[in-house]
Amino acid sequence: MRTRTLGSTGPVVSALGLGAMGMSDLYGPADEAEGIATIHAALDAGVSLIDTGDFYASGHNEMLIGRALKGRDRDQVALSVKFGALRGPDRSWLGVDGRPAAVKSALAYTLQRLGTDHIDTYRLARLDPKVPIEETVGAIAECIEAGWVRHVGLSEVGADTIRRAAAVHPISDLQIEYSLVSRGIEAEILPTTRELGIGITAYGVLSRGLLSGHWSPEREMGAGDFRAHSPRFQGENLQQNLRLVEALRAVAEAKGATVAQAAIAWVLSRGEDIVPLVGARRPDRLAEALGALDLDLTADDLAAIEAAVPAEAVAGTRYDAQQMAFLDSERRTVDA
Repeated sequence: MRTRTLGSTGPVVSALGLGAMGMSDLYGPADEAEGIATIHAALDAGVSLIDTGDFYASGHNEMLIGRALKGRDRDQVALSVKFGALRGPDRSWLGVDGRPAAVKSALAYTLQRLGTDHIDTYRLARLDPKVPIEETVGAIAECIEAGWVRHVGLSEVGADTIRRAAAVHPISDLQIEYSLVSRGIEAEILPTTRELGIGITAYGVLSRGLLSGHWSPEREMGAGDFRAHSPRFQGENLQQNLRLVEALRAVAEAKGATVAQAAIAWVLSRGEDIVPLVGARRPDRLAEALGALDLDLTADDLAAIEAAVPAEAVAGTRYDAQQMAFLDSERRTVDA
């Protein structure tokens, strides 16, 4: 397994990470045993970075990971955890809490659910508009001094917020959506992280299954599936986006690769400071994703991929309007 370093101060991790959210939440029914089997397969393959959030199924995802890690060498795993998103008993979204006291309270529960004495990277899931980022980062820094956390991360914030956070404490990485069809970070955010020596953990590299090559217009989605309400999966938007997928399929097959492998390999090609997170929920999907590491893309291949899926050709925003408004990383776009 190849490795990459997250920023100038962050951990050395596998070149691909595993995003565990879908094993518990937001993508419809999931099989817990299969989720644990997928985590075990990832660890056996050398994947060392596992990402979760304490609000994924209200703690269930952390408990699942905790069970999967029992008997494993904790020092061989880098746990990345998001906190701060508030949810009700009905799984509704109630806002964000980035207060210093909330940081430490959330961490206490996370350590218990994961069965560990430290988190490798801790990050606020969404910027709390009521709490200066300096206060939230300062509280995580205090957790580092206490030995409960190793690194400060950020999630879905814009360039100005990144600079303010980095002035308080070194930031290992920014977790943000980045894929062939979500390239907004390239204009300002990515240059800022590179200037400051901050890595990128890229989620949504397959755009929540859209770029997997396995999606069909006939697929039914339950009320608990985030994609049932995602603009990119609706009506004509979906038809347009699947046309892009078919164009990508032709390029991928010419390389002897799958659509998913081509999409992941493209993200890998964007720089050694970027670590894609794959949201595999089954061992076979994980194995397919890992195949992207063996896909050698030439300059001509990259040009062909980008011609098949032009950045501006995607139909629909990555979240609905209400959720887009929560993204500091999209603030200028939303305000415009």
